[in-house]
Amino acid sequence: MTSSRAARITRRSLLAGGAAVVVAGAAAEAVNLRLLPGRSTMYRVLGLDGPAGTVPDVTPVPTVSGSFTSRARKGLEVGWTIAAPQSDGPLPIAVALHGYGDDHADFFGSHLGYDRFLAAHVAAGGAPFAIAAVDGGNRYWHRRADGDDPAAMVVDEFLPLLARRGFDTARLAFTGYSMGGYGALHIAGVLGSARVRAVSAISPALWRSAGETARGAFDDPADFAANTVLGRQSSLDAVAVRVDCGTGDGFEPAVRAYVDGFAIAPDGGFEPGGHTTAYWRRLAPQQLRFLGRHLQA
Repeated sequence: MTSSRAARITRRSLLAGGAAVVVAGAAAEAVNLRLLPGRSTMYRVLGLDGPAGTVPDVTPVPTVSGSFTSRARKGLEVGWTIAAPQSDGPLPIAVALHGYGDDHADFFGSHLGYDRFLAAHVAAGGAPFAIAAVDGGNRYWHRRADGDDPAAMVVDEFLPLLARRGFDTARLAFTGYSMGGYGALHIAGVLGSARVRAVSAISPALWRSAGETARGAFDDPADFAANTVLGRQSSLDAVAVRVDCGTGDGFEPAVRAYVDGFAIAPDGGFEPGGHTTAYWRRLAPQQLRFLGRHLQA
């Protein structure tokens, strides 16, 4: 009696265990096929986002900060920081655009640490250049219906400021993460190869349709249609392009659709990572090497 009951329990346990394995396998496959909601959270919980990047323990390049009153942004005070290694002549410059909820300062110091990544890049023999970050608010780096125009602020106000400070804006690049990754692709596409040498976007906030967008990213479907970068890849012809996105990032399907729309595939690619500072720090050395190489070409 006891052995028979034990056998039944064992069979039941085995069946339950087998079912759990099947369910777990199906769930993992659904995650890979992007069929489940909350995929980004599941990737993180399952440890599928890869190692975290770390800011180099080096002396950062010198930085200078300031602000100006922006006419393009309807009188808002706009902050900025420039990180630049020592140089005997005018340095080329990469304009860095921040993500939603952040500001120019988040590129430097203990957050993303680009002033230290840039120092490590130059110390390793990388081509020197400057990085200039500027505030754009949460307006997604394009003109809005209320007249606030962060893109015009960058082009018509910030670039002239950089030129007055002695930087070589004829050798110009854009970079950014999340909302700023979209902004970098958008503004570089508007200016084109006549003014921009390279653009590097990390985890750009992209959507395939107006119905998918986050609240506040665009004023309405017409605003999305006028400013989406999907379908406008040819605007970056003759510009060096790099796009990186983590496979655990909720934006990854739209970013993959964007990358697939280029006649010649951009540099960069897709590897384990989330929409996180940890991933952006891991990619920073590759991003800086890309920018330095094309700014010096």
